[in-house]
Amino acid sequence: MVGSIEVLAFTAVSLGVLHTVTGPDHYIPFVAMAEARKWSLAKTMYITFVSGLGHILSSVVIGFVGIMIGSSLEKLKMIESVRGDFAAWLMIVFGLVYLIYGIKKAVRNDNHEHKHFHLDNLLHSHEHSHHGEHLHPHAKGKKDITAWVIFTLLAFGPCEPLIPILIIPALKNSVLNTVIITGLFGIATITTMLIVVSLLYFGVKKTMSEKLFRFNHAIAGSAILMSGLAVKVFGL
Repeated sequence: MVGSIEVLAFTAVSLGVLHTVTGPDHYIPFVAMAEARKWSLAKTMYITFVSGLGHILSSVVIGFVGIMIGSSLEKLKMIESVRGDFAAWLMIVFGLVYLIYGIKKAVRNDNHEHKHFHLDNLLHSHEHSHHGEHLHPHAKGKKDITAWVIFTLLAFGPCEPLIPILIIPALKNSVLNTVIITGLFGIATITTMLIVVSLLYFGVKKTMSEKLFRFNHAIAGSAILMSGLAVKVFGL
């Protein structure tokens, strides 16, 4: 029968997978920052999992609060739409700022010449670059906050498909079915995120050229910027 728990369960899983695959903000920022910040696969998977959890729970909270105060589906969709715009702009701004940072870093790391006058008045010059973070030990004490930024970006991002399928069992006062539907959607979303991120992680590692090494931060920033623009323009 239409509206049964089986149909809702299948719909929840399908929407979870589709929602993730068609949303570049669900995987591109993680892969981009993993390459730029040299995260291990384990760290990348952990950040992806936690961010996906925050992404799901934020919409679940909004959905339940809306149901308790009697908000209509249209109002909840409007709230999610506003959240989506805000998240997209956050991603665009972060991507642009990180792109600028990456360009500056690439320029600074470019080969350049140093000239030295010795005591005998002879001029000596040599070229070098600042490739490699080991040349700047004072930077090691700085905390990498980019993981928290990515978490925040995704946590603010809405799960529009979740709200309608969440409301159906909730309105029928079926707590168990509501939990099942929410859980299935969340599992499908996070599992898909982990699979796509891991595949892209290894793909980038294999295809990234050594010549592009000093541009990795700029590439990461541009990838996040384009993801934000895609979400904003196409509503992905």
